[in-house]
Amino acid sequence: MLLYDYFRSTAAYRVRIVLNLKGIDYQTQVINLLQGEEGSSDYLRFNPQGLVPALRLDNGQVLTQSLAICEYLEEVYPENALLPADPIQRAEVRAFAQVIACDIHPLNNLRVLKYLVNEMGAEESTKLTFYRHWVAEGFTALEALLQQRLQSTYCFGDSPTLADVCLVGQMFNARRFECNLSPYPRLVAITEQCEQLDAFQKAAPVSE
Repeated sequence: MLLYDYFRSTAAYRVRIVLNLKGIDYQTQVINLLQGEEGSSDYLRFNPQGLVPALRLDNGQVLTQSLAICEYLEEVYPENALLPADPIQRAEVRAFAQVIACDIHPLNNLRVLKYLVNEMGAEESTKLTFYRHWVAEGFTALEALLQQRLQSTYCFGDSPTLADVCLVGQMFNARRFECNLSPYPRLVAITEQCEQLDAFQKAAPVSE
C-alpha cells in the first residue's frame, strides 16, 4: 500500500495510526501542502478533491477521505478491532469520531485558515481565536460525554478505537495552536495513554 501523506495533516495522521494498529506494511509519498503539491495535475488525476490522505491499494485502487479509509481497513483487517461488535456501541464510537472529523477539523484545517488570512484578510489573532473557538466547542461536548461514562483507559474501553485515533490527531493540533486544555482532563489523559503505544508513536508527526 502507498499512503499519500503530509506529516502535519490530522486526517493523514489518523490513517497512519490505523495502519500501525493493524500491523499493515505501507509506504508513503509526501504531498507537501505548504508547497501546493496537492493541486498538481498528477495528484488531482486520481484524487480530484486534492486533499490528503489518499491510500493506493495493492490492486491500484485509490481510496480517499480518512474515515472511509479507516473503516475500509477495519473491514478488511479485522484484527485489533477499532469498532465494537455491538451496533449501538459502534454508533457511539463513530459519533465521537465524527464530532472531530466532521465538526471540529473541517473548520480549522490548513485550507480554511489560509482562506481566512489570504482571502478574507483576517489577522493572525483573529485566525487563532477562530481556531480555538471551534476546538473548545467540540472538546467541551466530548469531555462531557466521557464524564458521563465509567472511566476507562481509552475513550470506549480498555483498547483503542476509532474515537481515540481521531482524538489524538486533533489533540496534536490543539497543542500546536496553544488551545487551553485544562477544561478537558479526560481527553488529555486518554491522549497521553494512547501516546504511550508504539502504533501511535510511530505515526506521530515528524517534520519533513
